[in-house]
Amino acid sequence: MIKQVSVFMENRKGRLEKVTAILKDNDINIASISLADTSEYGLLRLIVSDPDKAQKVLKENGFSAMLTEVTAVRIPHRIGKLSELLKLLREADLNVEYMYALSTEKDRGAMIMKTSDIRKAEETLKAGCMEVMEEDEAYALNI
Repeated sequence: MIKQVSVFMENRKGRLEKVTAILKDNDINIASISLADTSEYGLLRLIVSDPDKAQKVLKENGFSAMLTEVTAVRIPHRIGKLSELLKLLREADLNVEYMYALSTEKDRGAMIMKTSDIRKAEETLKAGCMEVMEEDEAYALNI
């Protein structure tokens, strides 16, 4: 499992750039990013090189930031692999609450997933021969 930084922020001009500038100024790399929005607020989800430090510096700068445990799993760029992964989770009676892509290599990518039971999800994926990423591997991407 890895730590994801979740930032709740107002949906207004310049807020996303401010978050990325704070991370840049603190030598924190962004490996993956997802932004969901409504007309009034946004929920930014990040996989970064140092999640604990990111949470700290974002809070120091007035952002509501929290850490969430998620799973990162590698998926070859082949038709049907995501479907196979999701079938494993369904057969284990696990729900995927949300997911987004993580950039990795040319021939394979990875998905970040929040599931109803992270430990069971990781055990299930490993048993199904899926490659679950470790913290140090996920945080070091694109550095």
